[in-house]
Amino acid sequence: MRACVQRVSQASVRVDGQVVGQIGRGLLVLLGVTHDDTQADVDYLAEKTACLRIFEDDAGKMNCSLPEIGGRMLVVSQFTLYGDCRKGKRPSFTAAAAPELAERLYEAFVAAVQGLGVPTATGTFRAHMDVALINDGPVTLLLDSRRTS
Repeated sequence: MRACVQRVSQASVRVDGQVVGQIGRGLLVLLGVTHDDTQADVDYLAEKTACLRIFEDDAGKMNCSLPEIGGRMLVVSQFTLYGDCRKGKRPSFTAAAAPELAERLYEAFVAAVQGLGVPTATGTFRAHMDVALINDGPVTLLLDSRRTS
């Protein structure tokens, strides 16, 4: 499971011109699922993401997590995080999970984050979405439940 995590001052997602999810200060998480991801990947990545200390404390150091600042999370499904561009000019998405598995684990991720006490908004799975954000910093991090280094 992969996540592109962006610290934002605000973010929103629209489907067919209608806002389906929006947050103020917090994290925009673009979430990708691969074939062999399990609940263990969900639990690891949800806790890692929600507890990242990437918000500034009173001294101006990145020392606070999302719950500590009372922030929110917007989670958007993003199968293209598993795009492979090493060969040719067209990305291959064979590493992305089938939609049924991806949706189940995406929803499990959202539930896990909510279980950690983080208010969470979402996009619409398998929809064409317009995502808008104001990246705060900018701070953008890439997380992978399988990479430990």
